Amino acid sequence: MLPAPAALADGLPDLGEASRADLSPQMERRIGESIMRDIRLREPSYIDDVEVAAYLNTLGARLSAANPEAGQSFEFFALRDATLNAFALPGGYIGVHSGLILAAQSESELAGVLAHEIAHVTQKHLARLMGKQNQAQVAQWLAMAVAILAARSNSDVSQAAIVAGTAAGVQTMLNYSRDFEREADRLGIQTLERAGFDVRGMASFFERMQKFGRLYENNAPGYLRTHPLTVERISDMENRILQAQYRQVADSLEFQLVRAKLRAGTGDVRDAITDFETQLRERKYLSEASARYGLAVSQMRARNFAVVERELAELRRLKAASPMIDTLATDARKAQGNLAGALKLYREARSRHPRNKALLYGQIDALLAAGQPHEALKVASEELQLTPSDAPLHGLQAKSYAALGKRLQQHRAQAELYVLQGQLVAAVQQLELAQKSGDGDFFEHSQVDARLRELRARQAEEAKQRLPM
Repeated sequence: MLPAPAALADGLPDLGEASRADLSPQMERRIGESIMRDIRLREPSYIDDVEVAAYLNTLGARLSAANPEAGQSFEFFALRDATLNAFALPGGYIGVHSGLILAAQSESELAGVLAHEIAHVTQKHLARLMGKQNQAQVAQWLAMAVAILAARSNSDVSQAAIVAGTAAGVQTMLNYSRDFEREADRLGIQTLERAGFDVRGMASFFERMQKFGRLYENNAPGYLRTHPLTVERISDMENRILQAQYRQVADSLEFQLVRAKLRAGTGDVRDAITDFETQLRERKYLSEASARYGLAVSQMRARNFAVVERELAELRRLKAASPMIDTLATDARKAQGNLAGALKLYREARSRHPRNKALLYGQIDALLAAGQPHEALKVASEELQLTPSDAPLHGLQAKSYAALGKRLQQHRAQAELYVLQGQLVAAVQQLELAQKSGDGDFFEHSQVDARLRELRARQAEEAKQRLPM
């Protein structure tokens, strides 16, 4: 069966080309970057885990590539929050709560939520929501973003912020967003099918949330508060799914491992250990490999290294192959003080997964811990030639220069880390320290001076165009 056509003959809203907001894509991106900078630096629930982020972005890239409307880049991130929620920010930033990832019973279910959020971005729903009230001002965009973030756990706060930001009635806002939800459902199902997932996953997850919301009306999942779910929406999804070709899709190992890692890092470590031990004892798991991995990660938190090594041996027996398992094995060696063993595992694992960021960062960190800063600097600098916008790599390069006593280069690398984090003031301060470092040759000082002039000019330009608050 072919995917549903873009031109809708069944009366569903086709809002994609109508009422586009006046805000330019560049301004949208600036707003999103500003919000994301605050989330990364100040949001305590932000999950700064390279493996979780890599999985979400790999899954998201597969989905966005299957969305014909996606003419922009996306960035996916996770927040440690037990509530079931996900949200889209201006500029292609999409957040997912750990509770939603854990609640998904298949990778297709999680993919369905992400496909739905991608559609919100590609169809400019946030911009058009503001444009509907002729309020396409940056300050009100920011108010809307605050409302969405607040909705993660408190619907009352969310509604108050939406009203304050748009000067619109709550009922009007909800009525308008129902059309958006139906459009995002339609495009999400198309995206799921094109990306090779089971389209039934989208409807099954939303149906389960709907049932949960009926049981706990005063404590409905946050996703239902920001994404109105009606019987009509469910029916529309089911009708579309009936037209799709049946496809049984197996979950990836990474999906199961990420869920196990999130569960292992949540709450009291003893509860996590008991949970995974019970799964293994009673054989109540979707994947034995992920259950054993989750137990090993939990035992790492408790520093029970003998059990960690035992579970790693079981994973090898199961022939479970993943860079996440390799990273756990190297981390276990490093945590036990066996740096030589850890470095050996890093070399072997990186030969299998040369582009894996977790293994790369771990190897450089282990080289520094083993007193090999020259080798650490070599690895970091070679990788930066390939990925110059990798902020953690600049930080590791700065640590390598510091270990070698190269202060000018240390401050210069640290400045680039701050630039990528959007902290221009801190970056300028680092370059000023580089100027006063007392080392470095004429060429290196000239590079620092040129970069400092560039960043000061950028500061002046941003001061002129500063977003109103």
